[in-house]
Amino acid sequence: MTSPDSTIRFTVSLPKTLLDELDQRVVNRGYASRSELVRDLIRERIVEETWERGDAEVAGVLTIVYDHHQRELTRQILDIQHHQYVHVIATTHVHLDHHNCLETIILRGMPAEIERLSLEIGGLRGVRFAELTRTSKVEH
Repeated sequence: MTSPDSTIRFTVSLPKTLLDELDQRVVNRGYASRSELVRDLIRERIVEETWERGDAEVAGVLTIVYDHHQRELTRQILDIQHHQYVHVIATTHVHLDHHNCLETIILRGMPAEIERLSLEIGGLRGVRFAELTRTSKVEH
């Protein structure tokens, strides 16, 4: 009987061109082995499917760059965060230059709610960049 934490080896057959592509990614991304890359690819897909299903709490990081001289923009960003059913875990705020601020907003909640918050903030006048990084719990 194997424990849930044990590592199981299995064989995968791939066309040579696909294996060559896999090996190139191992090298380009600095992985120690094919197994490490394949594990990460599987984890990424699990996160994607968790977001697509939409039935479990997930986490995300919304990164925005905005013009802090845009009238009422900071207040609008905060109002959106306070009026959504999403838990804002933490924020960081960095002044990039005289006009631009970089902010990261770490969020936890249901996928649709996080997506909605991300779109609302990203669509505000004065927000120059908005990108949501999606994640969720992944066992091992």
